[in-house]
Amino acid sequence: MLEGRPRGWALAALGMLLVSTDSFFVRLADTDPWTIAFVVSSFSLLVQLTLQRFVEGGRPVERFRAFPRGLLAVGVLSGCSQLFFIGALSHTEVANVVVIVAASPVLAAVIGRLFFHERTDGRVWVAILITLVGVLVVVFASIGSPNLAGDLLALGAITAFATNMNIWRRFPHQSRFVGLAIAASVAMALSVPFAEPFHQDSRVYLACAGMGLLFNPLGRLCHTSAPRYSPAAEVALFTPVETIAASAWAWLFFSEQPPVQTFIGAAVILVGLVVGTLARWETTARLAA
Repeated sequence: MLEGRPRGWALAALGMLLVSTDSFFVRLADTDPWTIAFVVSSFSLLVQLTLQRFVEGGRPVERFRAFPRGLLAVGVLSGCSQLFFIGALSHTEVANVVVIVAASPVLAAVIGRLFFHERTDGRVWVAILITLVGVLVVVFASIGSPNLAGDLLALGAITAFATNMNIWRRFPHQSRFVGLAIAASVAMALSVPFAEPFHQDSRVYLACAGMGLLFNPLGRLCHTSAPRYSPAAEVALFTPVETIAASAWAWLFFSEQPPVQTFIGAAVILVGLVVGTLARWETTARLAA
C-alpha cells in the first residue's frame, strides 16, 4: 500500500480524474448554473453527512468545534470554488476553464509561501512565471468576447482551490466530511435565491445526480485528503489530470473544438508544470538520499 507522499499523489490524481467529469455533467444538464449548483450541492450534502456518520461515527457539531476556524474557512472557500467553477463552465469553453485550472499548482506554491511559510524550490518559481504567461494567453484571447466572464470565474475558482489545499495541509486532522458538508451548505445558500430546482427536465436531475452523488463528492474527498500526505503545491501539481480528461470529455461528447489560443496557453502551462514537477521530484529524491 502506498504511504507518505506517494499516497498523497495517488489521492490527488484520482481526485482530479473524478472531478474532471464535472464539465461533462454541467454541459449535459444544459441549464442555468445556479440550478446546477443548488441541486448538485443538495446531493453532495447528503453524501457527506452519510459518510461522516458511517466513517467518523456522527457528531458533526463536535467535529466542527474541534477545528472551527479551519473548517469554516475551507467550507466557504470550497463552496465558492464550486460555484465559480460551474459558472465558468456555463460561460466559456471547457478547454479554457481547465487550462486555467491547470495553473493552480503555482498559485498553491505562492499562497503556501506567503501565508503558511512553506518553502518552494527556486525552479518552481521559474515554473510559476512560465505558467502565469500561459494563463494570460488564454485570458487575453477572450478580451472583448463573451468568454472573458467565464475565464475570470475560472481564475476565482483556482484561487479558492489553491488556498483551500494549503488550509487542509495546515489542519490535517480536521474532518473532511464536515468541511465538505459546510461547502455544500454554502453553495446551496448562495445559489438558492436564483435557482429553479423544481421545473427541470429529467436530464437535469440525472446529470446532477451523477455529479452530486458520486463523482464530485468522492473526487473532493480524495483531493482534500491528499494534503495530509503531501504539501499543497505537490497536490496541486496533479490538476493537469483534470485538464487533459475534461478536455477529452468535451471533445468526445460535445465536439467542442478548443481555440488555437487555448492550445498555445496549454502548451506554455505544461512547460511550466514540467519544470515545477521535476524540481520537486529532484528535491524529494535528494532528501530521501
